[in-house]
Amino acid sequence: MIKVLDNAFYYLDNFHQVLAWIGDRYDDLLIAEERDFISAFPTLPQASRALLVRMVMRKGTLFRASKLAYAEIGSTHEAARPLAALGLIEEDPLLDLQQLFDLLQKPEIGKIFQLTPHLRQLRKAEQLAALREQYDGQHRFSNWYEGSGDHAYSNLTQQLCDRLRLIFFGNYHQDWTEFVLSDLGIYQYEKVAFSPAARGFRSRRDIDDFLMLHQCHERFVDGDDPADVIRDLPPCSEDNEWLRSRRDKLTFTIAQHLEKLADWKAAHALYAGCHYPGARARAIRVLEKDEQPREAFDLLQVALQAPESEAERQQLLRMAPRLARKLGHAKPPRTTLAQALRIDLSLPPPEEPNYVEFVVRDHLTRDDAPVYYVENSLINSLFGLLCWDAVFCPIPGAFFHPYHRGPADLHSADFQRRRAQQFAHCLAQLDGDQYRATILANYTAKHGIQSPFLYWEALDEDLIGLALDCIPALHLRRAFERILLDIKANRSGFPDLIQFWPAERRYNMIEVKGPGDRLQDNQLRWIEYCAAHQMPISVCYLQWAA
Repeated sequence: MIKVLDNAFYYLDNFHQVLAWIGDRYDDLLIAEERDFISAFPTLPQASRALLVRMVMRKGTLFRASKLAYAEIGSTHEAARPLAALGLIEEDPLLDLQQLFDLLQKPEIGKIFQLTPHLRQLRKAEQLAALREQYDGQHRFSNWYEGSGDHAYSNLTQQLCDRLRLIFFGNYHQDWTEFVLSDLGIYQYEKVAFSPAARGFRSRRDIDDFLMLHQCHERFVDGDDPADVIRDLPPCSEDNEWLRSRRDKLTFTIAQHLEKLADWKAAHALYAGCHYPGARARAIRVLEKDEQPREAFDLLQVALQAPESEAERQQLLRMAPRLARKLGHAKPPRTTLAQALRIDLSLPPPEEPNYVEFVVRDHLTRDDAPVYYVENSLINSLFGLLCWDAVFCPIPGAFFHPYHRGPADLHSADFQRRRAQQFAHCLAQLDGDQYRATILANYTAKHGIQSPFLYWEALDEDLIGLALDCIPALHLRRAFERILLDIKANRSGFPDLIQFWPAERRYNMIEVKGPGDRLQDNQLRWIEYCAAHQMPISVCYLQWAA
């Protein structure tokens, strides 16, 4: 049940929690500016602290007092004075025309600049363009808007507070709303027992490298020259795998951009030095596009000796015949893949727009053989419920604050190896009947708690019961083992539907393809794997009847 927060200063309490947490665990990594802020902030009046946190949690750094009206704070201008005295905010800052427009509404713009009736009808962006040449300097807000009765403030701590948020969470995708959603009961998190020494950053260099990577990413997104961005990428510490993986991901993204621009040499140089999954296959493809089939073929032969994943092997086998043909080699023997059963359906179009998966589900379902739309949700959830203790095992570097949806190293190459004993214990339950009790117990005890594998909204006891009754333990083990081989790639690609025959204790997974649709690579890999391990799987091709 969603709670109602009685504490009007809940957001301020959460902010204090972050500062205390950082002070306790990261003091040796902080610079003077960060230590000084953590020390000085609690000494401010409550209303001033609350006002600053309200600013930090809002978009941008420029605000008007009239837009910062909060009952628990009272007078915004009075609360702002102590902040300005400490240099945390600036009162009445210098603003250029663009910044002023960001603070003003259209009627105010018309009044201040005495716009003609024609200009008043234009959009703000058009008004700005019309006035830009005439007003190209900076002025105080009070000079721009004399007699407004309002005040303007610039938050000078935003970058500092964003840095503290990064140190706490270890990433930029979690923000201050994480606390509120948790307080309200919308998000629930597993309580992991980690030591006070557990932290996401082990050195100041880690923090600085992360900040530099983030800045490089933002510059690339904003259209900076890729060569300049690459030049400024930090090398990243050799002993920090997750930072190096972030660097490799950005390098891979920039290489893809260069490949789209047909800058083959620059793209290949980045792919060749990148360890992000798929980079080697892209390097081969770029060599081929650059009319270097010999070099591409040689690299492909090396890659085929030890593919980095099923996905890479799939790509390599697809490229091999084409490269062999270009070099005049004999055509490689065709690889025979295990096939799924085929279902062909011709059905009348639905009267109301509907997904093809739902149309097939409703057509195939029977009282004694119900069909469910599950896609990636069911098998992942069963895996997450059985292996809950392994996934949330408090090993070093996996958890370092109370708001983790999953381990920080979830996509690391050694994720399974670092928890080999725990996963072995979980999967061993599939050798008997204990797995059923564990899955059902965790469904009850952990319901609603965030997990990278659980799709709570798609689950209920009836579906779980049918799955446990109809899917053999051996098939669950095979699916779970494949997930663990490559968590990032293998959590997706599952068939859309699953049909159960409870009386016969059997099931069938069904991938649905509508007119003109085709199987995706990750779906093909799951189909091949299931068919090879005698796990019942079909592909249903739906056509609309005339």
